[in-house]
Amino acid sequence: MGGGFTHGHQLKQSDEHYTPKWLFDELGIEFDMDVCAPVGGVPWLPAKKSFSVLDDGLAQEWVGSVWMNPPFSKPTPWVNKFIAHGDGIALMVVSRSMWFRDLWNVSDVIVPTPWNMKFERPDGSTKQIAFQTFLFAIGNRYDRSLNKLNDYKARR
Repeated sequence: MGGGFTHGHQLKQSDEHYTPKWLFDELGIEFDMDVCAPVGGVPWLPAKKSFSVLDDGLAQEWVGSVWMNPPFSKPTPWVNKFIAHGDGIALMVVSRSMWFRDLWNVSDVIVPTPWNMKFERPDGSTKQIAFQTFLFAIGNRYDRSLNKLNDYKARR
């Protein structure tokens, strides 16, 4: 996560929560872009290209299927661009905000992640966050992959 801030903005340490490898293993999708990658990317994230804070992912053109795990401290511009792009999966926290309602209303598939999902931290540790997260997919091609995630949750 990260990316899209102006060069003068420092990333908050609390925004650095990387999606765990098992989730991508279960989805079995290769994305064209990770639009909010940390500097250097996430080694297990299956994306052909990534934008970090240094690239300002919000200022870049998004092409093809995107993975988006944006900074939870400032999601609105990311969600707006994701909706406008119309192709990909976003990992987002539950929120009582306009962006959440808008994303809910346009998504083709919405799947909750496991309530106890732990995120990877830059130092290699894992951390559970205090909020429930969901995967929001825009584009019908993600149905099968997100159903595999539901099967995974049922096995646990």
